[in-house]
Amino acid sequence: MGFFGKIFSALKKTKEKISSGLSSLFNRSKFDDEFFDELEEVLISSDISVRTSMDIVDMLRDRVKKEKITDAEAAQQALRDILTETIEEAEPLDVETPAVIMVIGVNGVGKTTSIGKLAHFLSAKGKSVTIAAADTFRAAASDQLSVWADRANVKIVKSSEGSDPSSVVFDAITSAKAKKTDYLIIDTAGRLHVKANLMEELKKMSRVVERDYPEANFYKFIVLDATTGQNSVNQVEVFNEAVGIDGIILTKLDGTAKGGFVISMCGELGIPVVYVGTGEKLDDIDVFDVEEFVHGIL
Repeated sequence: MGFFGKIFSALKKTKEKISSGLSSLFNRSKFDDEFFDELEEVLISSDISVRTSMDIVDMLRDRVKKEKITDAEAAQQALRDILTETIEEAEPLDVETPAVIMVIGVNGVGKTTSIGKLAHFLSAKGKSVTIAAADTFRAAASDQLSVWADRANVKIVKSSEGSDPSSVVFDAITSAKAKKTDYLIIDTAGRLHVKANLMEELKKMSRVVERDYPEANFYKFIVLDATTGQNSVNQVEVFNEAVGIDGIILTKLDGTAKGGFVISMCGELGIPVVYVGTGEKLDDIDVFDVEEFVHGIL
C-alpha cells in the first residue's frame, strides 16, 4: 500500500466525490473568480461546511496571488497545505498513561465496536487494558462488550442490567489502580431521547473518575459515524457543552463519501480526531494521521 495505509484506503469514496469535481477545475489555464466560485461549490458538496469552505477558498485565493501560482499541481499542493492547516487547528492529542478514556456517543454510531477495536489496538502494542461496561441501560450491552473484550483478550468489569453506572466505574477504577493498568476504557449509555438524564449520568461518572483516580490522565472521546457527515457536528456540540470532549473516534469512514466534514469539524470546533475505524475487522482501527487523510481525499 506504500507510504499511506488504512485511512488512505478508507477514504476512497470521499476521494472519488471530491476528485470528480476538482479534476477538470484544476486543469484550467487561469485561476479566476469563476474558478474559486466553483471550487467553493465542490467543497460544500463534499460535506465541508459553508463557513469552512469559504475560508479555505479565501486562503487559497490569497496564496495563489501572493505566490503567483499559475500551474495546477502547485495550486493543488497549496490546497492540500490549507486543508492540513485547517485540520491542525484542532491540536493533536497525545494520550498519556495511566489513562482513563470515557467513550461517549449516541446509540448506533459503533461505540461498542470501537471500544473493542481500541482495546485490541492498545493490547497489541503491549499495553494493559481494562474495559468498564458502564452502559447498564441498554439490554445486553455488557454481553456485547464481553464478546469484544474476549476477542481483544482484555479484562472487563461489569454489573447487572439497571445498576448504577458510576458504581461500575468505581469498581473498574479500583481494579485498574490495583493492577496498575495502562488504559481504563469506560463504555457509556447513548440514549439522547432522555438527554438531561444521560448528561447528568455522564457528569456523575466523570466526578467518580476525578475523585477516585486523580493521578490518571482523564480523556473523554466521542464516537461519530462518518456516514452522517455534518450532522455529527451537532452531536459533538451537545456532549461538549455538557461534559467536555477531548477527542473523536471516527467510525465507518470506509463506507461514506462524506469524509470532508472532518475538515470543518476540526477547524470550527477545535476538537481533534484521535482514532479512525477503517473497516469491520478487529484490527481495522488506526491513529488519525492528518497527512494521510488529506492525501486520501485530494
